[in-house]
Amino acid sequence: MSLDEDTRWLEWVTKQFGNIAGDDKEIDLDEFKTALKVKESFFAERFFELFDSDGSRSISLDELLKALNLLIHGSKTDKLRFLFQVYDVDGQLPFKDISLIHLSNPDSTGSGSIDPDELRTVLKSCLRESAISLPEEKLDDLTLALFESADKDNSGSITFEELKAEDLFNNPVSTVCDAANWLKPPEMEQKKRNTPRYLTRAYWQNNSRKLLFLCFYCLINVLLFIMAMLQHAPGGIWLMLAKGCGTCLDLNCTFIMVLMLRRCLTWLRATWVVRVLPLDQNILLHHIVGYAILIFTIGHTMAHVMNFGRLIQMDGRYHMWEYLLTTRPGIGWIYGTASITGVVLQVLICLMVVCSSTFVRRSGHFEVFYWTHLSYVWVWILLIVHCANFWKWFVVPGIVFIVEKLVGIAVSRMSGQYIIEVNLLPSKVTHLVIKRPPFFHFKPGDFIYINIPVIAKYEWHPFTISSAPEQQDIMWLHVRSMGQWTNRLYEYFQSESQTTSTKRLTASLRNRHHQTQTLITAKLSENHRFCNIKCYVDGPYGTPTRQIFASEHAVLIGAGIGITPFASILQSIIYRMRKQNCPNCSYSWCATIKDSEMNLRKVDFIWINRDQKSFEWFVSLLTKLEMDQADEEPEGRFLEMHMYMTSALSKNDMKAIGLQMALDLLAKKEKRDSITGLRTRTQPGRPEWRKVFQKVSEEKKGKVHVFYCGSPALAKVIKAHCEQFGFSFYKENF
Repeated sequence: MSLDEDTRWLEWVTKQFGNIAGDDKEIDLDEFKTALKVKESFFAERFFELFDSDGSRSISLDELLKALNLLIHGSKTDKLRFLFQVYDVDGQLPFKDISLIHLSNPDSTGSGSIDPDELRTVLKSCLRESAISLPEEKLDDLTLALFESADKDNSGSITFEELKAEDLFNNPVSTVCDAANWLKPPEMEQKKRNTPRYLTRAYWQNNSRKLLFLCFYCLINVLLFIMAMLQHAPGGIWLMLAKGCGTCLDLNCTFIMVLMLRRCLTWLRATWVVRVLPLDQNILLHHIVGYAILIFTIGHTMAHVMNFGRLIQMDGRYHMWEYLLTTRPGIGWIYGTASITGVVLQVLICLMVVCSSTFVRRSGHFEVFYWTHLSYVWVWILLIVHCANFWKWFVVPGIVFIVEKLVGIAVSRMSGQYIIEVNLLPSKVTHLVIKRPPFFHFKPGDFIYINIPVIAKYEWHPFTISSAPEQQDIMWLHVRSMGQWTNRLYEYFQSESQTTSTKRLTASLRNRHHQTQTLITAKLSENHRFCNIKCYVDGPYGTPTRQIFASEHAVLIGAGIGITPFASILQSIIYRMRKQNCPNCSYSWCATIKDSEMNLRKVDFIWINRDQKSFEWFVSLLTKLEMDQADEEPEGRFLEMHMYMTSALSKNDMKAIGLQMALDLLAKKEKRDSITGLRTRTQPGRPEWRKVFQKVSEEKKGKVHVFYCGSPALAKVIKAHCEQFGFSFYKENF
């Protein structure tokens, strides 16, 4: 920390101390715990005891500042001493004097050594603080691994000198200094004032297709607006504005439909057009055009209202409400219905835009978005009635759209499929196994729309296919419970499992032999069972990840359930990189299946999860991937995996230093990660994207393409770093 940061920190501590301490100017243990906001009270109690230099069971401002000053400005030995005292649980005495003389005496603060039981107590608290759940036997293994590493003289205890000589922490000066950082308030972090990324050369280079297309789109709208205004110049300024907005609405209300021609876009992704047009940005463009329609609609309506006001002043034959809500003025090409249809269109368009907002779709109300968005059919019908020229814009794209819909309905109904297996996974994820018809062909990362009548008869929802195309008989979906439909899906199969369990004895008494056989085939475990449930599938539809096998160096980043498209890709890699064995000797090698689309030289897979349970979704797949590369040297591996658990505290946090070191030691010893069971070590916290991409850049395996699926907030962060390194960035939307 710099001197300025230290000063700001101490000023903040002084100010917050006054808010927390209250009138007595002292902080007791409960107030201290509340202020620290730690999950595990052990660390709050240990820090409280060490800060309370006079043993009064309360901390004064002077005591707090002295302790914090030690953690910031003290020497490496001072900071290691503080850490040692935290771990020395028998050492119940607090800092009697925050001075170097006191710290040089290891026996002045307790037993002066750490035994295995003390270390186990601390590691157990570390696990709770990091939200990691491990069996008691694994905790014992972690304790012994760390203890044996530090106890050099095999005396059965760790002294301060052994801890100091062990170099337990790779960089003790910075690590222990940063250990005090957990007291720093987030709001004190200063943001560097850099040039806005939208003005950087890297941003324009990496988004050239999208930006050029948007410029062309804006230019077309401006030209249409000006031409319409000039054409109606005799009618006055308000009529000119209304007609200008109306002509732009003709274009945009047609173009927004073109952007949703999913089958056509999927086909175009396999052609040269994908290198010219931003096809992978179709949903972003759909949003932009939607907001443009709203703006033009409001402008069109307001301009007509002002023009009606001008007409009322000129002749006074009709009132404003007659112009807006009746056919008496005779405005419009079909029985004077332009005003009435215009009002209805204004309401429908505003409703669609509001209900398609992120706060509606992401707050568990997807059905509100879904049903209001279906009103697009009425919007187009009303537009044809409202405007004499709209049908000219609509006829060709409209026919293509209708054909697409009819083909989708025919295919989905003709190929009625069945869910044949269900597995309820942690964090309310439903794994569906669907019987795949012979003619259903897809590529890794594609998505489908699925309708399950027993859940909702008329609702279709999009999900990414998480199995590989090479699996001929089945396909997988992994559905995270985030809204009404997905929650009903999970609860339906959960209740089915519970019903099967409760009725097992009754059914067995009715027909013991027959029912026993049925249960074996119907239920594999409490949350895993076979079934035969009707469903309908519309798709598949292409996504940006279709380009992965045309990349040279691909970086796949999945956040939480965002792993699903990459699960399909990774499984496809297993099939394409099969291990071959010589029939005459023990030699084995990895042979690539001949594929004209396969240009990959290296794949980095990064999976970020909030909690430990989420890794169970695809742990078997990842284990298989590791086994296929077990004989390869780390530097020469085609696929490199990186796991991150955000709830786990980082190695720079004093509450996690010992735990992370123990996990590292045990992983080296067992060649397996204690959290996931994989060979790949799970890293705590979030990735440092600059370091991650710097390493990728230094490998020089070819042009780097980064594929991401997860939260939009993280997408912005990753995209900004990609622009700095000149990497191509692709974002999945499902």
